[in-house]
Amino acid sequence: MDLIWLLQAVILGVVEGLTEFLPISSTGHLILVGDSLDFNDERGKAFEVIIQFGAILAVCWELREKLLKVASSFSSSPDARRFVLNLLIASIPAMSLGFLFGKHIKAVFFSPIPVASAFIVGALIIFWAERRQQNVADVSRQIKSVDDLSLLDALKVGLAQCAALIPGTSRSGATIIGGMLFGLPRAVATEFSFFLAMPVIGGATAYELLKLWKAPVAFSGEFSIAIAIGVGFVAAFISAFVCVRWLIHYVAHHNFIPFAWYRIAFGLLVLFTSYTGLIGWSH
Repeated sequence: MDLIWLLQAVILGVVEGLTEFLPISSTGHLILVGDSLDFNDERGKAFEVIIQFGAILAVCWELREKLLKVASSFSSSPDARRFVLNLLIASIPAMSLGFLFGKHIKAVFFSPIPVASAFIVGALIIFWAERRQQNVADVSRQIKSVDDLSLLDALKVGLAQCAALIPGTSRSGATIIGGMLFGLPRAVATEFSFFLAMPVIGGATAYELLKLWKAPVAFSGEFSIAIAIGVGFVAAFISAFVCVRWLIHYVAHHNFIPFAWYRIAFGLLVLFTSYTGLIGWSH
């Protein structure tokens, strides 16, 4: 077995799991880490698609109680049906734009310098959203959980999620911060972002896997690759599970300002190393 390939699998799995649900962009980190590991070819992209399932399964497991409740009461509970409808409505904008313009977005923005720039711009939006949240004493409606969201709330969050098509923006960041800008409490916006990840990322991953099935990527050493993919999948599941559980407790008492400073520092580091030639980032 290629130990280097196995180590890359662990690193990318952990990066995927830790960044998928934080407002710091998993796609952006995978592009940067994959570029630094020289693992940004078609093989690396195929691997990243597969390990996303690990992160999705982790959040499904953490939120299984709510999912089972919705599934068991769907036929009899208007709240359960509205919750599912909210997820569908919030999923449509980003999935539609991704389907229509995904190739063009990847051709233009899927490289380290645009990602670093998006990191910094996203940080400034987080600062703005947090300041706005502090200045809002109350909202016109008391929203205490995801069950209180209206169809219009879901649509607004779904439209905000479209910004995440640009890597470095962050899907979770776009939905959480977008929700906050539209008047949702931080904890509710975060929880809805978790649920919204299931159809959006799950659908996108299934679509990418279908493309891989139609035009498979050539791997050398199929058995070794299968083991490495399994290791990356498990690493993504475990790290995502830990991250989601931690973030649920974090948002109850803290804001997202530290993540904004992290985004700025990381983005400036990439731009600095690119400008000085310390790291030969691809463009």
